[in-house]
Amino acid sequence: MTTKEQVIEILNSIIIPEIFKTPMDLSLVRDITIKDHTVDITLTLPDISDEHQEWLKSRVESLVKGLEGVESVSVIYEPSKASKHNKIGQVIAVMSGKGGVGKSLVSGLSAIALRKQGYSVGILDADITGPSIPKMFGVNGRPGFTDNCIVPLTSKSGIEIMSLNLLLPDENEAVIWRGPIIGKVITQFWEEVIWGQLDYLIVDLPPGTADAPLTVLQTLPVSGIIIVSSPQDLATMIVKKAVHMARTMKKRIIGVVENMSYLYVPEIDKKIELFGPSKGEEMAKVTGAPLLARLPIDPQLAKLCDTGEIEQYTSELLDDFGEALIKSMVDGVK
Repeated sequence: MTTKEQVIEILNSIIIPEIFKTPMDLSLVRDITIKDHTVDITLTLPDISDEHQEWLKSRVESLVKGLEGVESVSVIYEPSKASKHNKIGQVIAVMSGKGGVGKSLVSGLSAIALRKQGYSVGILDADITGPSIPKMFGVNGRPGFTDNCIVPLTSKSGIEIMSLNLLLPDENEAVIWRGPIIGKVITQFWEEVIWGQLDYLIVDLPPGTADAPLTVLQTLPVSGIIIVSSPQDLATMIVKKAVHMARTMKKRIIGVVENMSYLYVPEIDKKIELFGPSKGEEMAKVTGAPLLARLPIDPQLAKLCDTGEIEQYTSELLDDFGEALIKSMVDGVK
């Protein structure tokens, strides 16, 4: 007798043209009913074109009819918005008070660390005027589109990525927009992108405490915030403003990451604190959250980011960071 598992296996093998995802990837399957040699499948599609509907219907019917004992197959469509297809467990915003402290790097490493532990992960690049996530991950090309929805691109290790840079004719083109327009784009990346099923969505915020970070914290169901800092006194002072903003918005700070904490010189087995003594523990006390990691200045990591190969980065520090991040998230929901 035909089972739901067999039907799901077929639906998981069908790649929708131009969207490059399966119905299961996009959480399109609402119901599967099997009775008296008849299989009824209900799909919910967010304004997908008539051409795509007909292709998918024909493909599903053809493959499911090939199962032993199946005499009839019915595919029914129910319209819905993109956001209805998204099942996202936790939204983590990565935030700093100023630029240049490595916020995008921490966003990328957070996603990689979680992915290595077997979680499904996406990155929403909300740094609209300074997007760098696609470059780090070597992701290029255009996202998939339906009539009113966007399908993110996928990195080599399976991380879903959406960034304005993927929509620009030239990645070097400047985005000269006012705050309200930037806020609208960020909202669209949340509401109109089909993220599908994710355990974690990492949101790379722009620096500061103005319109764009405010839009994210007000609009998205942010589960927690990672604060990124560096050892300089000036950076620490400004990052405290981001901490104040998070508290004002009543968002939980899940941890602190100090970037550019030191330079390790293996020839003499010594850590050199180029920007002064670490202030990671101080920032952790200010936030009341754990210090998740002290990231060194690592020429190898910098090269991997420049060449779009950040996912090849491996280190014990990265593994420890992932474990600390998961522990802090779990502790926060107890």
